[in-house]
Amino acid sequence: MTDPIPTTPPAVQAPTLDPTTVARCQELFTRLQTELRRLFVGQDELVLGLLTAVAAGGHVLVESLPGLGKTLLVKALGRLLGLKNTRIQFTPDLMPSDITGSHVLDPSTRQFTFHQGPVFTQFLLADEVNRAPAKTHSALLEAMQERQVTLDGTRYPLPEPFLVMATQNPIDSEGTYQLPEAALDRFLFKLVLDYPTQDEEERILTLHQSGSSPERLLDQAAPVTTAATVQQLQRLASQVAVDPAITAYIARLVRATRSAPGLYLGASPRAGVALLCAARATALLRGRAFVVPDDVADLALPALRHRVILAPEAEVEGRNADAILTELVKGVEVPRV
Repeated sequence: MTDPIPTTPPAVQAPTLDPTTVARCQELFTRLQTELRRLFVGQDELVLGLLTAVAAGGHVLVESLPGLGKTLLVKALGRLLGLKNTRIQFTPDLMPSDITGSHVLDPSTRQFTFHQGPVFTQFLLADEVNRAPAKTHSALLEAMQERQVTLDGTRYPLPEPFLVMATQNPIDSEGTYQLPEAALDRFLFKLVLDYPTQDEEERILTLHQSGSSPERLLDQAAPVTTAATVQQLQRLASQVAVDPAITAYIARLVRATRSAPGLYLGASPRAGVALLCAARATALLRGRAFVVPDDVADLALPALRHRVILAPEAEVEGRNADAILTELVKGVEVPRV
């Protein structure tokens, strides 16, 4: 098991990290990536996005069809990180109390006691989250933003760290609801997945044929870090230096979405905060104590695609948010730092 990573206090004006500490963070990231690739075949975008979100302390929304291994990946990552993980299967009849828990009368004491729901975990898989109505989604909003649950005027803090990976089926699938903008804005990233490649699918079949399925390998996997180390990693990511020119670049990107042709609604200021936090985490995982423009540009799509709304004419023309945002990023001046 990896020893806890030592923290380095930030400087008064510009955060600085010891090179040895940065190297150890990158080493931990590489080890996690290697172990995940041993347990989980393909879907590199999802793996990288989840690891970046872990370091940034953010939540991830994944849009994909069923059967692509999302549940397996969450279990594997939770095991390797040393985190407690829980799964909630969202259905149309799911109630908020099924997520948060509720007060139950104890016959012996004749008093109500709070029974924690599945949200009281460290790594939560909210599976097919858009199959439940908005009333149920509201149970997650406070948990995702404030890391707590309020019930009957009493606040119950959630374990630290607390990370949510939610999956949703494409909106045109039967029995799905459109997630409210307030719910979408709570996610650091939205990742869109497709089927594995021919080689990846052959490898999956070979593993199952040989009796070495990922599920069996997962049972043998051991944690490579601890929850305390994950929290330290998140604190270190928040100390990565960001040049004022990079901050201005992020602001220009976000503001450009509000006047971009084809977009009815642009990204909120929270999108800029998300992009900043994610860029810091990416820089650290890439072995740097400072952010460069590529860190921001590489994350623009996953950080912004769920925070903008297409204009009606763009939908009629068959355009999507990714295509518009890609052109937008190319058109924003990149700083030289």
